[in-house]
Amino acid sequence: MLELTRRRALIEAAIASLAVSAAVASVAAAVPRRHAGTGVGLTFLAAVWWLVWRHDDVRVAASGLSLGGLVSGPLPRAQALARDGLRALAWALATATIAFVPFYFGWRTWWHPRAAFHLVVAPYETLNLVAGQLMLVALPEEAFYRGYLQSRLDDALPPQWLVLGARVGPGLLITSAVFALGHLLTVRDPARLAVFFPSLVFGWLRARTGGVGASIGFHVLCNLFSEALGRGYGLY
Repeated sequence: MLELTRRRALIEAAIASLAVSAAVASVAAAVPRRHAGTGVGLTFLAAVWWLVWRHDDVRVAASGLSLGGLVSGPLPRAQALARDGLRALAWALATATIAFVPFYFGWRTWWHPRAAFHLVVAPYETLNLVAGQLMLVALPEEAFYRGYLQSRLDDALPPQWLVLGARVGPGLLITSAVFALGHLLTVRDPARLAVFFPSLVFGWLRARTGGVGASIGFHVLCNLFSEALGRGYGLY
């Protein structure tokens, strides 16, 4: 019986990965470029609603997608919500503090910037960028890949390795591979496959903290840091 349950979980995860990847790629190709990010983000959220959020609170909690109680169970108290949010942010900032130094040198090695770093920060544009990265990129992607997919794969292929306090397994590697391929399908650039590596950290944070809040926060910080480097050195 247990083996049958695990097989069903694996089949469901495989079908969901293929269907959502195809849907996201189709939306990215069909929607005008300036609205593509919104379309892709909404597609991920719709998939997560169908696969997780419309089900009972047990399924939502097991997927790490309660979001501090916002989408399951009784409405959370402001104090508890703030506590969970600050905890997730603390994990994201601590991870960024460790990861961004080697990332910076790796980024410079890859891109070979020639100009001096100069970044102009406009408050409104920055707020718009942060909001977009949070609501249209990090939240939808983390909800699907780390919340649904990694959790479902862990049901099928139980985590076996203890890594820095987090129990992870093949689901982390498979999810990161699907995450990388999904990025390649939306933008046909082989360099997009490099997101496999930060995805390993996103997945570790999901396993270590029991939810997706920390991985969402770190995902946002990674994208903002990469954007700042590209703009500051005049590369994009």
